[in-house]
Amino acid sequence: MAEKFSARRYAEAVFGLEDKEHIADRQADLEQVASLKQDATIVAYLENPKIYFKDKASLLHARLGDVDPMMLNLVFLLVIKGGLNMLTDIAAEYQRLIDNYRGIERAEITTAVPLDDEARLNLSRRLSKIIGKKVVLETELVDHNLIGGIVVKVAGKLLDGSTRGKLAALKKEIG
Repeated sequence: MAEKFSARRYAEAVFGLEDKEHIADRQADLEQVASLKQDATIVAYLENPKIYFKDKASLLHARLGDVDPMMLNLVFLLVIKGGLNMLTDIAAEYQRLIDNYRGIERAEITTAVPLDDEARLNLSRRLSKIIGKKVVLETELVDHNLIGGIVVKVAGKLLDGSTRGKLAALKKEIG
């Protein structure tokens, strides 16, 4: 939990320093920086305490030379503090801050059958009216146990419009 809190603080610091016209550029930089974690050899090299920081910095300059200097400094700081494992969380928190700034909520939906594009668009519009923000359907899961209907997780809320949920509520009401 402390790591998640730290990732949020780093993301907020970057977002607070940012000119709001360039937030998408910084998001792209953060995603490029976070992709470092996919290469186990590089992560092992950067986390090795026996390797001098100047050698690590040279590697990072070579791999991330085209990112904003502020992002490069963030990576340097994380290398020094041993926080490279937070890169993905920092990028995710930064995306959350961008979404909040732009008035966007991301939703996870679960349906009994896959939705077509028109149904997704209509659902997004209806959820936007309910939430009062633009809703982007981020993930769509199919759960045949729902029988019918839909379950939506958006803005920290769970909206259960599934047949299974309605039957469970009826069962509870009946006793």
